[in-house]
Amino acid sequence: MGRLTVHRPIVKLVSADDGVGERRRSDTLAVEEPLEIRVGGTPLAVTMRTPGHDVELAAGFLVSEGVIARGDQFRSAIHCGGPATGAVGVAGSAENTYNVLDITLAPGVAPPDPELARSFYTTSSCGLCGKASIDAVETVSSHEVGSDAATLGAADLLGLPDRLRAEQAVFGKTGGLHAAALFDAGTGELLVVREDVGRHNAVDKVVGWGVLNDRLPLRGTVLQVSGRASFELVQKAVMAGIPILSAVSAPSSLAVELAEASGLTLAGFVRGKSLNLYTRPDRVLRGSSD
Repeated sequence: MGRLTVHRPIVKLVSADDGVGERRRSDTLAVEEPLEIRVGGTPLAVTMRTPGHDVELAAGFLVSEGVIARGDQFRSAIHCGGPATGAVGVAGSAENTYNVLDITLAPGVAPPDPELARSFYTTSSCGLCGKASIDAVETVSSHEVGSDAATLGAADLLGLPDRLRAEQAVFGKTGGLHAAALFDAGTGELLVVREDVGRHNAVDKVVGWGVLNDRLPLRGTVLQVSGRASFELVQKAVMAGIPILSAVSAPSSLAVELAEASGLTLAGFVRGKSLNLYTRPDRVLRGSSD
């Protein structure tokens, strides 16, 4: 399906008392390649991603855009030939690069509104750059998270970043990937972990896992992410029905505003022995001490 890592020769400089030493070695890099997402043969978006779990990525993306909201609305997906060829790899004349994915929705599901079509590519650091209309960002979710009764202990929440880090196989080799993991809030069970060069892609892959396993809305779960909590990540959590989002770094002001308006619990700076609760702190249970 594509390489996750590549090896490149580098020159490593090391400072020492007698000057700067030079070493030639091989370094392992995370792969970044474009993926064109089509729906019914019509191009919808291009995103830069780490190859692997592409169907999950596309399914999660469709949830984030409000195109689908349940697993039974997603029918199938097929990798096509190279960009702009329209050819299927094995049967067509173009070599299959596995960088074009065509989605078929279930019968009766409306195709994406043409207004949502993105005639641009998203970078690995921002999934919203160049969006056709900023108004379309605030998509109304089909799932209401404010009434979700999920709770978990503060100590359990503090332990999630380490559990996520332990599962980041490619990050351990490259140091260059974001990750997202979904946990059951009640039992603490790790449900799925995904890595990608883009934090938004990692979350889309997690949500897409929920789509393909017909588990949406993802009620009673906690989404743990390896970086900061942006507006887009909060939006993706709400669109998938996830009630708790935890990040090891800071949230943005807009992310907090959306979390508050949606009834989502947003935790930031979850690391070591402390964390910040920005919205809906009632879902995080404290012990006998402060």
